[in-house]
Amino acid sequence: MKRPIRVLIAKIGLVGHDRGAKVIASALKDAGMEVIYTGLRQTPEMVVQTALQEDVDAIGVSILSGAHMTVFPALIDLLKSHDLQNILLTGGGIIPEDDRKKLIEMGVDELFTPGTPTSDIAQYIQQKVKF
Repeated sequence: MKRPIRVLIAKIGLVGHDRGAKVIASALKDAGMEVIYTGLRQTPEMVVQTALQEDVDAIGVSILSGAHMTVFPALIDLLKSHDLQNILLTGGGIIPEDDRKKLIEMGVDELFTPGTPTSDIAQYIQQKVKF
């Protein structure tokens, strides 16, 4: 029997609103994934260290602060420096379409906008993470 997909859900920065992250974490658990939630006020370095320690298959970042053009490039660089490019990097929140396209070109796998059905997010992760 294969192990469940391990997903790290992260809140980076100072924003204290984490309802969306908790909803996603719950939906992914309901879809059979193992979810590690970092809690609030994480840094990109903390998230990558947790990903490394927990041997995750995917990272999902909830971002509402407007810092997405700083946070995601930092995560991409840190994942590369730790040779963790095999980890699926996703996220969601308030991200303008032009920035979304740029971040995907930089190496973010997918960014989900508010209102995306949680089942779509779970299905995306299940399709992209292969053992």
